[in-house]
Amino acid sequence: MAEFVRLEVDGGIGTIRLERPPMNALNMQVQEEIRAASAEATRRDDVRAVIVYGGQKVFAAGADIKEMATLSYAEMAGRAQQLSSAVGAVAEIPKPTVAAITGYALGGGFELALCCDRRIAGDNAKVGQPEILLGIIPGMGGTQRLARLIGPSRAKDLIYTGRFVAADEALAIGMVDEVVAPDDVYEAARRWAGQFAEGPTRALAAAKAAIDGGLDGDLASGLKLESHLFAALFATDDQQAGMQSFIENGPGKAKFSGK
Repeated sequence: MAEFVRLEVDGGIGTIRLERPPMNALNMQVQEEIRAASAEATRRDDVRAVIVYGGQKVFAAGADIKEMATLSYAEMAGRAQQLSSAVGAVAEIPKPTVAAITGYALGGGFELALCCDRRIAGDNAKVGQPEILLGIIPGMGGTQRLARLIGPSRAKDLIYTGRFVAADEALAIGMVDEVVAPDDVYEAARRWAGQFAEGPTRALAAAKAAIDGGLDGDLASGLKLESHLFAALFATDDQQAGMQSFIENGPGKAKFSGK
């Protein structure tokens, strides 16, 4: 059984919950437990959407610097890709995902949030990539995902300075998508995730694959990917149910089996 990260499932929503007090520092054990929880959320048919949550006080303040400080170049060179792929496992979940951010989401903590499809933050949250203040750069996807999210100029400003970003600015520049009262963060995430608890699972997975995959190449390649995924959905029960329901009852009334 995992020590610091667990998957809780309720009503079609899986919550990947971090519990390594006081700050949910992402040491190597936590990273591997995130990978395992992501694989479980992917595998389980009763999980239709996923929340990543660090608790009421903090999301994750970053990597475990004490653990990293004594590593040599040779040791880190052998582990760097593993660090990125561990939190990146959240991005590979083929279901809608949302980060519920309370308190700090810094460094590796914000890189974990960047792996989600959506980010909901408390109005007292602080987010950012302060690795430059340690003489390093983000190493779990921050330079790539943040630049894709908010553009290279803003990403460079934040990564070069390492400054903490308050919730209102984070919302304005697109680092987070919604800001609510701190006590409402998890419930707001559940409301968003709950939209998909009975949704067309395969179509949602295809939409995610088309959008994420398209960002990795040129427009022509993205359009080919979209066409392939679009056509493949005509082999699913959900497509049949959705279109038949539309013909008989109008839009928005279909019942989906997830097959």
